[in-house]
Amino acid sequence: VVPHLRGRERSRRPEDIIQEVRELAAQGYKEVTLLGQNVNSYGKGHEGNIDFPALLRLVNDVPGIERVRFVTSHPRDLSEELIAALRDLPKVCESLHLPVQSGSDSILASMNRGYNRKDYLGKIARLRHAVPDIALTTDIIVGFPGETDRDFEMTMHLLAEVRYDGIFAFKYSKRPGTAALTFSGHLPEDVKEKRLEQVLGLQKEITIQKNREQIGTTKEILLDGRSKRGGMITGRTRGNKAVNVSASPSQIGSLVPVRIISAGVNSLIGQLCE
Repeated sequence: VVPHLRGRERSRRPEDIIQEVRELAAQGYKEVTLLGQNVNSYGKGHEGNIDFPALLRLVNDVPGIERVRFVTSHPRDLSEELIAALRDLPKVCESLHLPVQSGSDSILASMNRGYNRKDYLGKIARLRHAVPDIALTTDIIVGFPGETDRDFEMTMHLLAEVRYDGIFAFKYSKRPGTAALTFSGHLPEDVKEKRLEQVLGLQKEITIQKNREQIGTTKEILLDGRSKRGGMITGRTRGNKAVNVSASPSQIGSLVPVRIISAGVNSLIGQLCE
């Protein structure tokens, strides 16, 4: 429905983006996030040959910026050049949100996603080969019109195979202006609810396991504010995991090494390294 709401894709001029990043760096900001409906197709709508990997290289070179993130990437357009940028550019964080939506080829085709399960898993394999410690997140929609029990099982199998660090999961809802509104095979609400619960339950187990794997490691944390845990400061790893540490409020805005000592579903607990 996005093209109907927002119109055709268009890209901001790269010089305007870089100037904005320089201004943010001058104000003391250390991290920037490049945001687009599909950042991988950046370059459309302006003259020149600056694509998204080239834009990342320009942002990476801005003095004062320590971390660069971006969202959202469409799997169809994930290029080898972007994978290389994730591997080679020191300020580009090792985290990627790559929405799969479904693990079933038939549902992916109905969604007009432009890739199949094999294509997607191949790109995940290449990402992990290039950046072994990359943190991956995704979007899942359950209960899309026509989704069978087998289709849903394929999504659950994909979650278990990829082992994302986290997901955003939703049940299909009818939206005016979408082709799916006219499809046959709309599922009852209770079926969609049950499938959503199963997806979230499986991912909770995976997230806890992956967070516990961080215990004993030392991570670079950008402290960015006061934690909801009383007296602690919160920050994020380069893999975008939230970490709570005992630190001084004067350290907010600093990059510090932190040893991870415990893990929950939504965050990690760490100790500042001397």
